Amino acid sequence: MVELLGFCSVIRLSAYDARAECYSGLKSGKVDMRFFKRGLAFSSTEQRILRNPSLQHPRRCLETPLILRYGLVCTGEKRFQANTEEAGSVVFDKNENEEGGVISKEIHVEIEHMDPFSYLESGFMLSEFKVHFLEERDEEILSNRILTLSRSNKSRSALELYLSMVFTGLRTDAHACNSLLACLIRNSLINNVLLVFETIRKRGLATSHTYSLVLKAVASSRGHEQALEMFNSLESEGEMQKFDIVVYNTMISICGKAKTWIGAEKLWRKFHQNNVNGTIITYSLLISTFVQCGQTELALDAYHEMIMQGLVPDENIMKAIVASCSKDGKWDMALSTLRRMIDSGIKPSVIAYNSVINCLGKAGEADLAFKVYELMKSTDQAADIHTWSALLCALYRSKRYSDALKLFESIRSQQILPLNALLYYTVLMCCQKMGLWERSLQLLWQMETSGIEMSTLPYNHVIHACESARRPEVALQVYQHMRDQKREPDMFTHLSLIRICIWGCLWTELEIILEFVPLDASICNALVQGFCLRGKTTLAKNMYQKMHDIGVKPDGKTRALMLQHLSS
Repeated sequence: MVELLGFCSVIRLSAYDARAECYSGLKSGKVDMRFFKRGLAFSSTEQRILRNPSLQHPRRCLETPLILRYGLVCTGEKRFQANTEEAGSVVFDKNENEEGGVISKEIHVEIEHMDPFSYLESGFMLSEFKVHFLEERDEEILSNRILTLSRSNKSRSALELYLSMVFTGLRTDAHACNSLLACLIRNSLINNVLLVFETIRKRGLATSHTYSLVLKAVASSRGHEQALEMFNSLESEGEMQKFDIVVYNTMISICGKAKTWIGAEKLWRKFHQNNVNGTIITYSLLISTFVQCGQTELALDAYHEMIMQGLVPDENIMKAIVASCSKDGKWDMALSTLRRMIDSGIKPSVIAYNSVINCLGKAGEADLAFKVYELMKSTDQAADIHTWSALLCALYRSKRYSDALKLFESIRSQQILPLNALLYYTVLMCCQKMGLWERSLQLLWQMETSGIEMSTLPYNHVIHACESARRPEVALQVYQHMRDQKREPDMFTHLSLIRICIWGCLWTELEIILEFVPLDASICNALVQGFCLRGKTTLAKNMYQKMHDIGVKPDGKTRALMLQHLSS
C-alpha cells in the first residue's frame, strides 16, 4: 500500500509483504539488496529483531504497519519523482547509512510550480540534511521539540525534525512552525525559509505571524520590491483572508524603510477594502512614512482618519504631524496639534515647540510665536539657539525690526547662549531694512572677532545697509575689506555696488568694479536702469546696444526706460 504524504511516497508493509522476505534473507545470511535500494531501510531495532527471531516472533513484529523514512531511492541514471501535490518534486541521491536509525542523504528539492513565488530560484539545495525515523508519533511532543530546538538556535536539528515530520505525514503546530522560521531567519537561511514556508502554507498551517516573518525576511534579504511582489501574489491566490492588520503593518513598515509612500498608500487602501481596521501602530507607520517622503496631505488624511476612529495619537505621531505642518507652513494645524498634545498630558519637546515657533515666524505671526514661547517656559522647557533664531525670524517677518534688535541685545548681554551666524544674519537684515549702517558695521566686526566662520552673506548685508543709508564710500570700504579677507563677492554684491556707485556718481570706481564683473542679464539691466535714472542717456544707449551685441535680453523695466529716453 502506497500513501502520498507531504514530500515523498511512504510505503506501508505488513507481515505478509516484502519485509517477511527480507527477514528470511537475513536469517539465511542472504539479503537481497534490491529491497534496500528500493528504500526498504530498517532501523537498528528492526534489524536486531530480524536477526534474532528469539527476541520476538516475526509476525508479531511486522503485523503493525511500519512507515519507511524516505520512500523510493534513486539508483544509477534513473530517478523516481514522488507525487508531490504540495511542493514540487524531491530527488534523493543514493548515499545510505543505516546506523542509528538515520539515513544521511543530500536532498535536492526542485521547485517546479511554486506560484506565487515567480522570483524564486528554480531550486534549493538542502545539503547533508538527515531525515530521521520517528519512533515518537505524538505530534504535540514533536512540535514542542521543534520549538525547543528553534529557541536554542539549533536550526539544523529543528529543520531535520520538521522535515522528518513532513515526510512521515505528521502535522506540526503553527507555533512550532513560526519558531522554526524565526530560527532559520536568524541564521540567514532564506532559501530554507521559503521552502519551509511553502510547505506550511500548502498544509494550511500559516498564520498572520507566519506571513509577517517571511515577508520581513524577504524584504531584508532580497529587497522591498520582492516582498511587495510576494505579498501581491499571495493576495491574488486568496491568502488575503488570512491577513490581519499585523501583516499590513509589516508591509507598511517595509515600504516606510524603503521610503516608497506609493506602496504604503496602496496598502492603506487595501486593508480598508478587506474590512481590516487599523491600529495606532498602523497609523503611526503610515504617518511616519508620509512625513519622511514629504507627503503632508496624506499624513494629515491618515491623522484625521485615526481621530475619526476614536484612536488617541501618541507623542511620536503628534511630533511627526507638527514637524510636517511646520515644514509646509500649515501653522494653524501645527498649533492645534501642539495644543492637543498638551491637553492629552503629553509634554512636547523643545524640538516640537521650535517647529511651531519657526512655522509661526515664517508666517509673520510674531504674537502667536511669543505665546508659544511663553507656554514653553511654563512647562520648564529651556529655549535653545533654534528657539531664539525662530523668534528673531518671527519679528523680522512681522517687520518689527526694532524689537528684533532689542531681543538680540538681550540675548547677547545676558549671555544666554553662544551667538551663532544665523542670529547675526537676521539682525543684519533688520539693520539693512532700517538703514543702520553703523550698527551693521559693529555687528560685522563682532562676528569677525568672535571666531564665527565668515561667508559672503554678512558682507552683503552690510553693503546693502550702506546702500539704504546712501553711504557709497563706506560700502566700497566694506567691499575692499571683503576682498582682503579672501571672500569672493557674488552677483548680489556686484549689483548693490553698481547701484550705489551710479547713485553716488562714482564712475571711476564703477569702471574698476566692472573690470572684475562678467556681463550678464542682471548686471546689464542694472547698468542701463541706473544710467537712465541718473540721466546718462548716452551711457544707457551704449550699454543697451552692447546688450544686443552679446545676445542679452533686456527685461521689461529696461525696455520701458529706453523707450522713454529714446522718444524724448
